[in-house]
Amino acid sequence: MSLQSRNAIVTGSTSGIGLAIARALAREGANVTINGFGDAAAIEAERTKIEKDFGVKAAYSAADMSKAEEIRAMVADAEKAFGSVDVLVNNAGIQHVAPIEEFPIEKWNQIIAINLSAAFHAIAAAVPGMKARKWGRIISTASAHSKVASPFKSAYVSAKHGVAGLTKTAALELATFGITVNCISPGYVWTPLVEKQIPDTMAARNLTREQVINDVLLTAQPTKEFVTVDEVAALAVFLTTDAAAQITGANLSMDGGWTAA
Repeated sequence: MSLQSRNAIVTGSTSGIGLAIARALAREGANVTINGFGDAAAIEAERTKIEKDFGVKAAYSAADMSKAEEIRAMVADAEKAFGSVDVLVNNAGIQHVAPIEEFPIEKWNQIIAINLSAAFHAIAAAVPGMKARKWGRIISTASAHSKVASPFKSAYVSAKHGVAGLTKTAALELATFGITVNCISPGYVWTPLVEKQIPDTMAARNLTREQVINDVLLTAQPTKEFVTVDEVAALAVFLTTDAAAQITGANLSMDGGWTAA
């Protein structure tokens, strides 16, 4: 397994994309720290399932991604527990939709904190150890909205553009230390959260399920297909391999052609 003896942190990984990435890294032999909010019993079930399924160690951190000190403590705790943090995946994110003039200040601050500043704090905390070991892989989940904008998503688009810039800057700083820094920019990904939105949208717009999927959710994706969490996870795993050693500072689109134009 390519990540045998490596240790990873994946933020926002109690469900969805983050959980798929955590499981994919564990499948390759990495010990993992998962992080996020949710039902405690459900989180513990996922943590123990990772250990059982892949024969690795799995830990859980309840660190709040809006709090710098908790993020940095999470990295320190993982280094203490496992001996190192070799792979850092910044995946935590939230969304809020509103016109700029009506956008709640607290929502702006929260989205910037969780979607952008959290990645900065985690990278800053993980880099010294990676530098000392001359090896590291830093991957952030950006979005098609790191490359293009949509109306009413000012905070999210700003944060994701920021993730792309942070990725480039960190990649340049760390290029001679055996550390790569990249971000993955998916379009709409099929997750339970997206699936749960469909019935409400059907009712609100008087549309069929197929119309909601094709004309609302996938209107920007030329393939008219959702990205899957396993596809995102597979790309994240590839970025940890020796074959990807010269991929750094990249913003890799996985959006069914959304940003091709």
